[in-house]
Amino acid sequence: MSDLLVTGGQVLRPDMTVERADVLVDQDAGTIEAVGDPGGGDDELDAAGGLVIPGLVNTHTHVAMTLLRGLADDKPLDAWLREDIWPVEAELTPEDIRVGAELGLIEMIKSGTTALSDMYFAVEEIAQAVEQAGVRARLGYTAVTVGKDDEGARADLERSLEVAQEFDGAADGRIRTTFQPHSLTTVGEQFLREFVPQANEAGLATHLHANETPDEVGPIVEEHGVRPLAYAEDLGLLAGETYVAHGVHVDDSEIELLVETDTGVAHCPASNMKLASGMAPVQDMLDAGVTVGIGTDGAASNNDLDMFDEMRDAAMLGKLAAEDASAVDAPTVVEMATANGADLLGFDSGRIEPGANADLAVLNLDVPHLTPAHDLVSHLAYAARGSDVRHTVADGQVLMRDREVTVFDEDRVREAAVDHADALVERAM
Repeated sequence: MSDLLVTGGQVLRPDMTVERADVLVDQDAGTIEAVGDPGGGDDELDAAGGLVIPGLVNTHTHVAMTLLRGLADDKPLDAWLREDIWPVEAELTPEDIRVGAELGLIEMIKSGTTALSDMYFAVEEIAQAVEQAGVRARLGYTAVTVGKDDEGARADLERSLEVAQEFDGAADGRIRTTFQPHSLTTVGEQFLREFVPQANEAGLATHLHANETPDEVGPIVEEHGVRPLAYAEDLGLLAGETYVAHGVHVDDSEIELLVETDTGVAHCPASNMKLASGMAPVQDMLDAGVTVGIGTDGAASNNDLDMFDEMRDAAMLGKLAAEDASAVDAPTVVEMATANGADLLGFDSGRIEPGANADLAVLNLDVPHLTPAHDLVSHLAYAARGSDVRHTVADGQVLMRDREVTVFDEDRVREAAVDHADALVERAM
């Protein structure tokens, strides 16, 4: 057995207390063996002057969209998608997606993220990048029927089913999958009624965008006479393991429905603000018992994948939405980015205790913006940055040591990403 000892630091425990402790990791099993003073391991990771936290969980992103970072800004969602993003995405090659995914995974590793949920295309390329990166992921092929003929629409949804079944359990179980109809307004009802039962019968989890903007809610209410999530339930979309992205414009009846169906929400505050989509009633959802995680969305609508930024945004926006300074407080937002996110994706991560997945990040506390240390949980929510992460560990393996990513050649990936992004824009424009 090979052991890794994360030594000399303070540790964030599941109850949000902080104590001085070492963490012993069983690298063969990829789990935490002991927390406290367990003694030496075969390898050591120096956490002196640092805080050991669970690896962060990004519950909704489009990782390969790093190639589109800064390409189209300051537009509402519908115009942004139709006028800028979809035309460029039509020119993406599998090689582009692989490079964009590698770049995004490096960015996440360097900011302490060890698990993600991704929606995109050329999933085989993303899966290979995830396998090399060593992180955990929920992957899926995103199906859209709008603008497609009957044959093309069916092929897209069939591909989503095939990908979910093909890649589930890949990378020694670090990759799980989801069936992914893009949203309730970009996939036609006839196709949802045909393919959702197939996904449910196959026991697949489902991930989709829902209630992101008023323009997504209004047409469903007008056409079907019910709120979007009631429509989704009628289609069978809220059966089994389902989590929706955004959930900005949900009313009380829909929050109750989320609870009844055990449907989780991936909250994306930065993207919701940038696209002026609105303020999700996060505290109301949490109070009702909805599992709410945090996601960055893609780098084209954020424009980074730093979950520390996202935690701060979630806390601040949650207070504005509730008109209550005590809403979405620091411990809550840290839990959303760790344990809640892991629960949403179905990974036994998000907490530092024996038996849990050894997914960890070590923050350097010896920096001006984290001084003094009155409350380290507060610092995680309001002051820490991705650049404060010193080491990142996933599945017991060291992915970054002293800011040096060990699983990718960072310089090569960055150079390739620039070349691919430039060529992509030239083709699309």
